[in-house]
Amino acid sequence: MSNGAPPLPHFVDPRPFDPDETEQLTAEQERYSLASQWQLMWWRFRQHRVAVLCGAVLLALYGMILISEILAPYALESRNTGFIYAPPQAIRLFHDGQFIGPFVYGLEYSVDLETMARRYEVDRTDVQRIRFFCLGDPYAFWGLVPGRFHLMCPAEGGTLFLLGTDRLGHDMLSRIIYGARISLTVGLIGIAISFVLGITIGGLAGYFGGWVDGIVQRIIEVLRSLPELPLWMALSAALPISWSPVLIYFGITVILGLLDWPGLARAVRSKLLALREEDYCTAARLMGASPPRIIGRHLLPNFMSHLIASATLSIPSMILGETALSFLGLGLRPPITSWGVLLIEAQNIEAVVLYPWLMLPMVPVIVTVLAFNFLGDGLRDAADPYSTTGH
Repeated sequence: MSNGAPPLPHFVDPRPFDPDETEQLTAEQERYSLASQWQLMWWRFRQHRVAVLCGAVLLALYGMILISEILAPYALESRNTGFIYAPPQAIRLFHDGQFIGPFVYGLEYSVDLETMARRYEVDRTDVQRIRFFCLGDPYAFWGLVPGRFHLMCPAEGGTLFLLGTDRLGHDMLSRIIYGARISLTVGLIGIAISFVLGITIGGLAGYFGGWVDGIVQRIIEVLRSLPELPLWMALSAALPISWSPVLIYFGITVILGLLDWPGLARAVRSKLLALREEDYCTAARLMGASPPRIIGRHLLPNFMSHLIASATLSIPSMILGETALSFLGLGLRPPITSWGVLLIEAQNIEAVVLYPWLMLPMVPVIVTVLAFNFLGDGLRDAADPYSTTGH
């Protein structure tokens, strides 16, 4: 070189040219460039391992409610009057150093004549093998088809209280399994009502703007300024006490759905305010498309992924709302069984101290709420498939 500077180093890849590798890279790039938004969202969601795990947990929980009668060791109304407030029985595999399969030791019941407290002692001579795929307590599957088939049953003449019993001798595990059917479906039905109201009202406010937007915003501000739990309690207390359990269930569901739509409506409104000025929206308007078609066909699909993420984050609040109302005695009432109804037993602090297993219905509530929150986080991240950050 004329200026005397050393030549720049030139690096050459010694590997031979591989046309298959180049073709594979090109095919991968083409696959991403031609993928739809939902495909990109799914590929990104799979990278969020915690969200995928939580999604699997929720699928298992919702699959469980379809066969609650089969999974529960006892029928819903089965009482074991000789084992009131019985402690949980541990599943064991070995007895005296010998493997004999899953079993529980029997319980010996006695009463302390001085304190009148119930005492249960483990009888290590009474080995009660657990039966699987067996005939047990009769039930009506979904209240329609009679049956007796259970996944597992106690030994003939024995007991199987894996989570203990309550003050009436009901098996806690069985009632938690039955209660999942109510507590988990409250969130789904409630979010369906909330979605219809939120998308409709928020869509009208965002698309038309002006005085329509002003009225909707004032209504939302009033509703969001009210204390949530007292408002739930007031509306729940207004339900007639003479209503059947089914009507009370639907009444609580409607209340939760009616009070949850303002947040979704505000999100839909803000999105539509921005999207309605896009060229494709103007073109659809000039071609004579009606407002409902423009909103439903062109605007909502552009942020449907965000709506799905919002739904997964709203369902936990409804489950917690039902649990709180039932715990306070203003929601669902017996004979309906939900996780909140089961926690009514835990209102007595003395019972909680003596029989701590009465607090176990809190565990599925915590697991479900956390699973929905993590799933919502994963869906919210996946809703932006072009983002470069990953998990």
